[in-house]
This record gives sequence, structure tokens and C-alpha cells, in this order.
Amino acid sequence: MNPNRPFSMVEAPSFEFALDDERPRLLAHCYRMLGSLPDADDAVQETLLRAYRSRDSFEGRSSLGTWLHRIATRVCLDMLADQRRRQRAMEMGPVGNTESPLVEVAAECWLEPVPDALVLPPRAGPEERAEIRQRIRLAYVAALQHLPPRQRAALLLTDVVGFSAAEAADLLETSVPALNSALQRARATLARHAPSPAPGELTEEQLGLVERFVDAFERYDMEALTALLREDATMSMPPYSLWLRGPGDIAAWMTGRGAACRGSRLVPTHANGAPAFGQYKPNPETGRYEPWALVMLELGESRIEGLTFYLDTGRFFPRFGLPEFLPGSLPSNPE
Repeated sequence: MNPNRPFSMVEAPSFEFALDDERPRLLAHCYRMLGSLPDADDAVQETLLRAYRSRDSFEGRSSLGTWLHRIATRVCLDMLADQRRRQRAMEMGPVGNTESPLVEVAAECWLEPVPDALVLPPRAGPEERAEIRQRIRLAYVAALQHLPPRQRAALLLTDVVGFSAAEAADLLETSVPALNSALQRARATLARHAPSPAPGELTEEQLGLVERFVDAFERYDMEALTALLREDATMSMPPYSLWLRGPGDIAAWMTGRGAACRGSRLVPTHANGAPAFGQYKPNPETGRYEPWALVMLELGESRIEGLTFYLDTGRFFPRFGLPEFLPGSLPSNPE
């Protein structure tokens, strides 16, 4: 992703419109830095406010996108000074099983999802959209959180946003040799924690895999569903720290403590560059399907590598544009 598009105050209908046009790229950058959509929202709002207040100082020596990313990076670094690292369940403790207790962890500890629709610029071309999807994958953003904030900023500015080493060093108030040294350490850390880049678009095999998952989940056919999982596939359920590994334990959970999900319906969406779904569970008392989880899939070439069920639907469903409930007649016997 390169924000270095030319900008002219004469050509733009208004400075405010031009700022708003950069919002998706800024949100993607702040999300990578902070690992939280609400925090990224706050950072973007502060960035645009600072930019508007100092608009007379923008002389056009760099692109508007470059200028805004400079401001956004400083805002994020200020925010990170008072925040703890956001994590996934797999980083919080050892693998659990169907008998493990459910321990709730505070929202500010979690790496959170981001809707693709909020970070993909409407006028971006296929290449830029594919690159953004790669750089917002859960595994990639989780790996970024292992970097100290200034290393994280250096890596994102140079490897993702497109700053030169000199530009990034100037923003971070360091020398180019020091920046290059920080980049070397950051890339090594990232290589240890992040998988190899995934294709920006799903293959035909992956599209078929997603369709089979939806069919198996809505039929609650655990034999069919677990056949789609890798042997080391993981499942987690934020805000609970419990996580499971392997088709056997995942199926045991689904048919045991998670059996109330039987009869659920899935509404498709996209999160972190991957397929996701709003899960609606039948409620016999209201006679409708009600929100239960934002389900995110992590796909390998031919199998599902991870399932994440974000249970705080009040927090996430509105941002994904998912409905409050689904109408329809519930099955008389969901068993």
C-alpha cells in the first residue's frame, strides 16, 4: 500500500473531503499499530482533527497521505505508551480441553477484528486491496504486537506504508543506521511469529472450503465440519482465555458445552482479509435467531487453520453492519 498519491489543494473539492478520502488507509495503519478497532477509530479521529487544525502548515512537499501517516503514527505511539500488548487466546496460556474453566479476560487485552469494508478504500485497485487484506490478517497483526511500539512503527512505515528509511528515521527522531538496525530486529521477530503471506484473493479450493464449512455448521454436522480442519487447527472464544487444538477437542466442545449452538444460522461478512460470519443462535423464548458470535475463519490452502468466535456481539456486530436479529420460524426440534 502506497499513500504517496499526488494531492493538490486546487484539485480537491475541499480539504475535509480529501482527509476523509484517506480515512480507510489511516484506519488500517492505526489498527495494525494498536490491534483494536475502537482504539484505531480514536486515533484516526485525533489524526484528522490535528490535520485540520494544522492544514495551513501542509505545503505539499510530500503527499497528503504521507503527511497524514506521520501524524497518525505519532498519535498511535502516544496511545501505546499507556497500553498493554493485545493478544490472542493462544498467547495467554496453555491449550485447554473440554473440562477447562471459562475465564473471562478484559476487553483491552484482546486483539480485536476489523471489518474489511472499513479499511479497503473504495477507489483502490485490485493490487492495493489484495495487499491491504494480507496486512490485516489476524496472524500478521498479532505478530506485530510482539514488537516494541517504535519498532512496530518503523516496520509499518517502511515495509507497508512506503516511507524511505530517511523519512521514517526523521519521524521517529533517530538516525538512519539506528532505524535500519531496528528494522532488522523487527523483521526477525515478525518472521518468528507470522506465517508466510497468504494470497490476497481466495482460491477456488478455499471458496469451496468456506461453503462446506457453512453447510456443515448450519447442519451441525461435526463429522463433516472437523473433516475440514487441519490436525493442528485452533478454536478460541474471546473474551474467554480458553482455547482448543485439534479436530477431536473442537468437536467434543461443539457437541458438549457448546451444543446450544446447534441450529444456528450464519450471515457472511469479511474480517481481517478473510471470510467471517455473524452467528445467530435460535432463541425459543423469542422465536427468532439472536446474535451469538462473530465467527472468523483462518484458511490454509486446503484446510481451516483456525476458528475464532468473538462473543461480544454488542461490541462488534454494529461495526460489521450485521442485523440485531434474524426473523424466521425456528425448527420445532433443533436436535
